[in-house]
Amino acid sequence: MDIPILYQSSDFIAINKPAGVLVHVSEHQKGEPCSVVSWLLKHFPRVTNVGDDRIHRPGIVHRLDKETSGVLLVPLTQDYFSYLKKLFQDQQIKKTYETIVAGKLEGSGRIDAPIGLVAGTTRRSTHGTKMIKSAVTEYKSERVFEKNGEWFSLLQVHPLTGRTHQIRVHMASIHHPVIGDKLYGGKTNAVRASRHMLHCTSIAFRTPLGELVHIDAALPEDFKKMLPGA
Repeated sequence: MDIPILYQSSDFIAINKPAGVLVHVSEHQKGEPCSVVSWLLKHFPRVTNVGDDRIHRPGIVHRLDKETSGVLLVPLTQDYFSYLKKLFQDQQIKKTYETIVAGKLEGSGRIDAPIGLVAGTTRRSTHGTKMIKSAVTEYKSERVFEKNGEWFSLLQVHPLTGRTHQIRVHMASIHHPVIGDKLYGGKTNAVRASRHMLHCTSIAFRTPLGELVHIDAALPEDFKKMLPGA
C-alpha cells in the first residue's frame, strides 16, 4: 500500500490518506488487510511509543473515516502527540474539506446542531439521544451543477468541532447528503458515487514556536471525475 507523505519533520508527518483505507482496525474490522497504522508501523516504527492507545492506535491523534480521503497528521513523538491533541481539543487546528452533496445548495451557512448516537445503532444523528455532543459546521457553496439529469453542489466545509461523522451527519440533516454516503444518504444517494465524496483538502496550525504550518492535498481522481466536464 502506497500512502503519499505530504510533509515530514522530526516531530510529525502529514499524509494523504487514500479513500478505502482505515486509519486503525477495530474489533469488528479485523479482516481488513491494511490500515494507516499498519503502514506507519512498517515505515515509522517509532510510533509504537506514541499515543493514548499504543497497542491499537499508535501514533493516531485524529482520524478520517475509511472512505474519506485527504490530509491526516501523525505525531512521531509523545510530546508532539500531546501538543496536537491539545490543539484539536481547543479547536486550534483549521481543517478544510471539499465535498459534493445532493441538490442545489447556494451561498454559505452554519450548522450548529448537537450530534448523538441513535439508540441501538452505531449511527449518529442530530436527533440522537445518547452521548450527545455539541457540533458546529460551516460551509460555502463553490459550484452548483447538473450531471446526468441531477443537481449537485460542490462545497468547501469547515468543521469547527471534531465529532464522528460530523460533516456527513450535518449535511444529511439539512437534506443535502454527501453523495455516495451509504449510511446517511439513503439508497438513491448511495449509488451516485463509488464512495462518499468527502476529502480533507487542508490542515493548518501553529507550531510551539508560533510558525504557521499549512498542508494541502489535491483532490483525488475519483472525486474530480464527479465534477462537470470530467
